[in-house]
Amino acid sequence: VQLQASGGGLVQAGDSLRLSCAASGRTFSTASMGWFRQAPGKEREFVGGLRWNGASPEYADSMKGRFTISRDNAKNTVYLQMNSLKPEDTGVYYCAIELRGRIDAAGSYRYWGQGTEVTVSS
Repeated sequence: VQLQASGGGLVQAGDSLRLSCAASGRTFSTASMGWFRQAPGKEREFVGGLRWNGASPEYADSMKGRFTISRDNAKNTVYLQMNSLKPEDTGVYYCAIELRGRIDAAGSYRYWGQGTEVTVSS
């Protein structure tokens, strides 16, 4: 199983970015996934997750209303649309797949992508 996260970059506060997570060896229509991020010097934190059965995405409280997760089954890709970005959103964003436990716990996922870096300047 391989996950490829992409779409990160350097943006200004208030801008938007869309991250992509493409999977091979596993399909998002049969396996739940999560987005996490890790800021320098901080622990990895939950951003949001999408269950395989198409239930509404779940988000960390600080991301609600600004971030949106969507899925394209034909491309086997999940997207993280991030709007109204803030400097505190800076970090490396990871996608993960195959959930065994709480959707908001990093330890619940079996496979991880390499991450894509997002930097938001003030």
